[in-house]
Amino acid sequence: MRITVVRPGELGPAELDRWRRLQRCDPELGNPFLAPEFTLGVGRFRRGVRVAVVEDGGEVAAFFPYQAGRAGVGHPVGFGLTDLQGIVAPPDLRLDARRLLKECRLGVWDFDHVLAHQPTFAPFHTVRRAEPVMDLTGGFEAFLTKARAASPKTHKTIRYKERKLGREVGELRYVFDCREAAELDRLMAWKSAQYVRTGRSDRFARPWIVALVRHFHETGFGVLSVLHAGDRPVSAHFGLRCGTVMAGWFPAYDPAFGRYSPGMIGHLKLAEGCAAAGVTEIAMGRGGKEFKEGLTSREIPIAEGRVARPLSRYAAGVALHWARTAPVNRAREAVLGDRRLYDRADRLLKAYARLRSRRAGRP
Repeated sequence: MRITVVRPGELGPAELDRWRRLQRCDPELGNPFLAPEFTLGVGRFRRGVRVAVVEDGGEVAAFFPYQAGRAGVGHPVGFGLTDLQGIVAPPDLRLDARRLLKECRLGVWDFDHVLAHQPTFAPFHTVRRAEPVMDLTGGFEAFLTKARAASPKTHKTIRYKERKLGREVGELRYVFDCREAAELDRLMAWKSAQYVRTGRSDRFARPWIVALVRHFHETGFGVLSVLHAGDRPVSAHFGLRCGTVMAGWFPAYDPAFGRYSPGMIGHLKLAEGCAAAGVTEIAMGRGGKEFKEGLTSREIPIAEGRVARPLSRYAAGVALHWARTAPVNRAREAVLGDRRLYDRADRLLKAYARLRSRRAGRP
């Protein structure tokens, strides 16, 4: 096999067409985070984004998108923003992962949402989890019937609050594909405030992420959906679409209407809008949100781990990277794996956020 490393913008029409055809070899590869548009988009705003093109017998057999950092440390493209990672290849293709890293001039490659069934990285898994999916193959009503049967209390509550929101605030109106830039800015402002309110790192404090989201919206790869009550936007969602697959990305709502659970209502409206637009599944992303349990149709097995070349010229960087990240990864895994610890950590983060806001003089 021959491996060539290129910048995303150096891929020609033939390579991009081959990438998209390889996506159709495996149903899970249809996810937008594994589409060429995502790698091309991130490559516009971040240095070090590369694609390893694997050829076998004169034909491209696989694409491995990655992001190279300092001291030979690599990550998936858009690390920290992606809910699905991997190599774009037929499901039975097995590559030597360490040789792949060598050709990419990497000493280590960290991953946290890689497709668990891909054989190339299977020996390097340290943790396996699952990503929830809303299956809309049979249409919205079929999805809703199954979801309601699986979690009747959740859906009864959503419908009650939906009617209450309509009565007390105004008639509900849902726009599946909103092209207004001002509405996107509103969503990012809501989400930024939520990050601060809950003690999380504010992704939209990073200009490159704001620019990336705007780029995807302008090109149509990103879909902005907005729920209105009367003339007031109350919740919104920005996701990425690739063919019949939607990847949930940034949901947000106006906290002034929090008692109506507008985010939950918005997710059901999103499912209805997606089904009408020809989307057959929504990948909701990993996380401990209880509401996802009432909407999940199936799950995609994903894995966390790292491939390392400890004897390479990047050995020092590999060792330092391990020392910095291993304790944090273990702590995170303990929290994610235990609902009580997760809830406790969530409360602590929110308490810290309130304390930080008071010190900064914010209400």
